[in-house]
Amino acid sequence: MQTGFVGLGAMGVQMARNLHKAGLLTGVWNRTTEKALGLAQELGCHAFTSLEELAGNCEAVVVCVSADEDLRTVVAGLDAGLSPNMIIIDCSTVSAGTARDMHVHLEALGVGFLDCPVSGGVEGARNATLAIMAGGDEGVFERALPILEKLGKTISYFGGSGTGQAAKATNQIMCAGIIQAVGEAMAFAHAEGLPLERLIDTLGKGAGSSWYFVNRAPFMAQNHFPAGFRVRLHDKDLRICRDMAARRGAVLPVVESTLREYEKLIVQGFGDEDISAVYRLKSLLFPQLASRSE
Repeated sequence: MQTGFVGLGAMGVQMARNLHKAGLLTGVWNRTTEKALGLAQELGCHAFTSLEELAGNCEAVVVCVSADEDLRTVVAGLDAGLSPNMIIIDCSTVSAGTARDMHVHLEALGVGFLDCPVSGGVEGARNATLAIMAGGDEGVFERALPILEKLGKTISYFGGSGTGQAAKATNQIMCAGIIQAVGEAMAFAHAEGLPLERLIDTLGKGAGSSWYFVNRAPFMAQNHFPAGFRVRLHDKDLRICRDMAARRGAVLPVVESTLREYEKLIVQGFGDEDISAVYRLKSLLFPQLASRSE
């Protein structure tokens, strides 16, 4: 199934490369044309000049953009080039409501739509080991599997349209709690004067370990937070979680506390750093660490 790719951010560019390695990538499109041209030259594929042109030359389209309105804009751009039996696979993180809206809109055109948000970071995108959470028609999911299998290692179907996004929202709540706990723990360890590299190696094999501890505690030890999962993007995702929970009459304390911390980081100019930058705030809990950072 010849596939186009839309959205060449930190995750998308790696996912597109994996589709190319599998012989599935027809071409790419990106809002910033230079990115599409550069990747197309690297891979020897086509850089489409419009979304309509991409849709008209592909059997499936994978989308990986930042927010709900971005997805709506992309789908509107694809519309004129779509044909019945095509599949659009959205790997963005958006609200379940937006996913359902896109499903209804595209179903009327005879086009399949799957909400397939992913987790695993840039590392998972690069290594094709992403966890993929799928929602939509099961028959469309089965048809899309040959594509999804080139992008991820764990691919799970959760049910009708929007369920993939609900699963991803669950993941984002977990990430919020974990990154806060790791940040506090690392600030504590630093204040205690422990050898941080040795600590990370040891605790990474213990009961309290997690992907974020193993992969992001080293950022905290170095006090350097290169963009992996940006604060701004997790902030956006947690606002989606907040809205989904509010519709069911719930307030989520972990989400609320993390949003407050992200607001501080964004105001301080750290919104484009990795979410492990919460360590900047956690270190301020310890006077001796706070004085070092002043």
